[in-house]
Amino acid sequence: MLWVMQFSGFFSAAMLMIVLSPSFQSFPPAEAIRSSHLHAYLRLPSYQVSSSTYSPLDRFSFRKASEFGNADKCRSTDHKITGVCDPSLVHVAITLDVEYLRGSIAAVHSILQHSLCPENVFFHFLVSDTDLETLVRSTFPQLKFKAYYFDPAIVRNLISSSVRQALEQPLNYARNYLADLLEPCVRRVIYLDSDLVVVDDIAKLWSTNLGSRTIGAPEYCHANFTKYFTSGFWSAERFSGTFKGRKPCYFNTGVMVIDLVKWRRVGYTKRIERWMEIQKTDRIYELGSLPPFLLVFAGRVAPIEHRWNQHGLGGDNVRGSCRGLHPGPVSLLHWSGSGKPWDRLDSRRPCPLDALWAPYDLYRHSH
Repeated sequence: MLWVMQFSGFFSAAMLMIVLSPSFQSFPPAEAIRSSHLHAYLRLPSYQVSSSTYSPLDRFSFRKASEFGNADKCRSTDHKITGVCDPSLVHVAITLDVEYLRGSIAAVHSILQHSLCPENVFFHFLVSDTDLETLVRSTFPQLKFKAYYFDPAIVRNLISSSVRQALEQPLNYARNYLADLLEPCVRRVIYLDSDLVVVDDIAKLWSTNLGSRTIGAPEYCHANFTKYFTSGFWSAERFSGTFKGRKPCYFNTGVMVIDLVKWRRVGYTKRIERWMEIQKTDRIYELGSLPPFLLVFAGRVAPIEHRWNQHGLGGDNVRGSCRGLHPGPVSLLHWSGSGKPWDRLDSRRPCPLDALWAPYDLYRHSH
């Protein structure tokens, strides 16, 4: 009966995939693209290979993505992209590390598959391992991108322990420094986590009107906002008073549109760092990189439709928990939480919605 239930779940998810995303394309057979210098960081399969004969090329490879090109409705073909400062570009920033590399590659793939003008999308990859740049170029030969090295030492002394070790990784805080890392000519960027796929044209999210706000994100005002901070925070006016005159709502920092011009002018990076310093001495929250963003921006966010962050599909912090979709249309599926679709698919214990992530997975399994 178990296999019947699993098959039923996959069939339901497959039907949902067709409804959500009519622009899914069939993926033709593609050659394997291999990485290098990554073996020390990889999760190896259960079987063992002699270390003397092991090569990362045997264990970690991606298929080359199919070619992509702009539709006729895009800008005139006589317009030549002049570089990262070209005003016609849509800028997307994603972190790139081995732990979530498979998810990052799938996220990029999904964006390209659903963009009307994929050649106009420029990716900014925040990395702590520069070897990954070669892997990206091999997997997406046409891709416009630049890799930016993020030194973990920048935040190592600012990071506090969290409810999940994954939230303590330095690269998880790289989003705080986008305004410093990216070229000054980049005036706006979409920041995306590595555990999501986009099933709509990213240009629609790019065109979000931020008004006077610095960031835009889907807000969830029904959530219990108090739970994101400790009782000590709420009992101390010098801390809780930061929300005075604001109506703070929870928002997920895995999907944000950021006005970098305003960010740089106000100096929001320093404001976030200041709260991280306070956390080190006063322990005012438990959840990694999210609370400093809430402290600085909650109640000051340009709202974006919820369709752009169907989050929580990873089950939050409950391992093995399967979630359904929130009501309404879907443009982005986000496996925030401890459960990642690639892990669950590999273990053959997937949640039904993990089947919506699978078509974008370019990972090539070893046999």
